Amino acid sequence: MNGIPYFPGCSLKDTASGFEDSAFYVMETLGLPLLELDRWNCCGTVYSLTADDLMHHVASVRNFVRVREMGADEVVALCAMCYNTLARVARRIDDDAEARDKINAFMNQEADYEGGVSVVHLLDVLRVRIGDDAIAEATTRPLEGLIVAPYYGCTLVRPKEVSVDDSERPTVMADLFEATGATAVAFPFATECCGTYQVVDRPELSLERSYRVLRSAVGAGANVVATACPLCQHNLEQAQREFGGAEERIGRLTIAYFTEILAAALGAGPERLPEDLRSLLETHVTIEGGA
Repeated sequence: MNGIPYFPGCSLKDTASGFEDSAFYVMETLGLPLLELDRWNCCGTVYSLTADDLMHHVASVRNFVRVREMGADEVVALCAMCYNTLARVARRIDDDAEARDKINAFMNQEADYEGGVSVVHLLDVLRVRIGDDAIAEATTRPLEGLIVAPYYGCTLVRPKEVSVDDSERPTVMADLFEATGATAVAFPFATECCGTYQVVDRPELSLERSYRVLRSAVGAGANVVATACPLCQHNLEQAQREFGGAEERIGRLTIAYFTEILAAALGAGPERLPEDLRSLLETHVTIEGGA
């Protein structure tokens, strides 16, 4: 298989399409294209913590059936929340034969799922299968002048069983950015919650949490915050609109998906990049040319 099976998730086909587009560009450039699952469906969005609530795991298992139909035993996710949900369901269904049998009985029009599909995040693929050295070699537009605060949020690093890196001090994004010539800065709120779905019922709480993240990144000297979650991206942008007018340094921050930053380093032309990232790069990095 010339590539790796890929689960998009819902938001990457809508509000977070730039996340997907830049990921496709990065992986094609690096020689390991993403192969979108046929007939994928929503992962279920969140992992149910109720022991007997198997219904909320059916959606994820159906996607694992799609992976098996491709003749594969792994699937990569981009959205941090989709990754978290899929990875935790995969572990549970592998470890609990009774739960697996119940789900298979419910999915009476699907082939039985016997387990064995592993879920990986794109950050893992870039670190383990591609490697920082290969990314440095593929960089055609070094990003000196870019100071990136890698923001992991909750679901990339919690719970520990599915964390993409050290749960307290992850460095995987920082290592990737350093390989492109950018400067990555550590900041205290890198793994703090942005408020997630509280933005629906308690938007003031989400704004407060996201504001703290932005303020922490600014305090570390960053000019761009890198995310891996469409909901984090949304909440941070909401907080920037709320507080950026009064706090100039927050207003000047760029908030971008980590794949968009990597795409810029690997030669993506300005037309492929979001306007605020393009503007930042034009100020700090030469981006003439590109593909």
